Amino acid sequence: MPAAMRAAGPVSARRRRVFVGSHAADGILAFDWDEASGSLTQVGVAAKVPNVAWLALSGGFVYSASELDTFEGKPTGEVSSFRVVGGELQPLSARNSAGTGTCHVAVDATGRMLLAADYTGASAASFRIEDGKLSEAVWTEHYTEHGPNTDRQPTAHAHFASFSPDNRFAYINDLGGDSIHIYKADAATARMAAAGTYHGAPGSGARTLHFHPNGRTAYCMNELVSTVDVLDWHQADGFLKLVDRIELLPADYHGPTRGCDTVISRDGRFVYFANRDDNFLYAFHADPETGRLTAMKRSNCGGKTPRNFTLDPTEQWMLVANQDSNLISVFARDPATGELADEVKSSVAVEAPMRILFV
Repeated sequence: MPAAMRAAGPVSARRRRVFVGSHAADGILAFDWDEASGSLTQVGVAAKVPNVAWLALSGGFVYSASELDTFEGKPTGEVSSFRVVGGELQPLSARNSAGTGTCHVAVDATGRMLLAADYTGASAASFRIEDGKLSEAVWTEHYTEHGPNTDRQPTAHAHFASFSPDNRFAYINDLGGDSIHIYKADAATARMAAAGTYHGAPGSGARTLHFHPNGRTAYCMNELVSTVDVLDWHQADGFLKLVDRIELLPADYHGPTRGCDTVISRDGRFVYFANRDDNFLYAFHADPETGRLTAMKRSNCGGKTPRNFTLDPTEQWMLVANQDSNLISVFARDPATGELADEVKSSVAVEAPMRILFV
């Protein structure tokens, strides 16, 4: 990877800038995406922030989570912000999160509030945002729950932050406690007030939460058992109610397994899940009104340990960050049928890719 960014040309319909979060020293890498050929071209290092586990985009700013044991002399991970200018990143701020191992950040719909989840620190924090700059943490919480899986759940593990479709509620997935903590969020102050908890199956490991475009359905990926909880979202109180539970594994697979991430098409007709260890993507048709899922097929992920995956802006391509293969793989997608191609269209070497972000 080049040590410095090449000059960024103007964004075109055919070429688009992509940032990749890497769990390595360079942290955020820049690529150019060609939608015609479905290929990524290396550009350089966009920002040297170490061990980046996640990136979020809001209003021309990029926010990162660095999975660290110490930052600025304190036992926390790092949350940083950058302005996107001409396809490059200009550093704006870097703050301590509430605990170690900061693995995820999310920005609310107003762009004024950021949430961070700390995996090993079993904690979460919120920050005010002003012109892309982060305040010090204005709210923190440390979780104490744990689950029955003695290897993976000896303590709580905050893993994912998200906001409700109407931006009134916030959610923190606790993989260690098999739960999703619900809060009433105040975007003006970045303060959060406890509003309840969704409890998943014991030992399931609630990893991520994604809302369907219908504004009433959510999907919780359960990492430790590779299932998905299909949930009804209640607008009045932010509550989540279990409607269905989807098994992702083939019946004849009995090895280690870790469910990972979720992608939903813009029209809400298709939902995709990634699974690690058995290493596959699983496509479902979704009822646009109810969010109910019907299985389509499992397919190749193009490598080992699909950490994150995403559709490109045209939704004609699926890009998969295969963490343990040090590889991003690209698959063609039929927008009409939702089907993914079986063969890899293109790939590019990336050290420990964790997150793919189009800007």
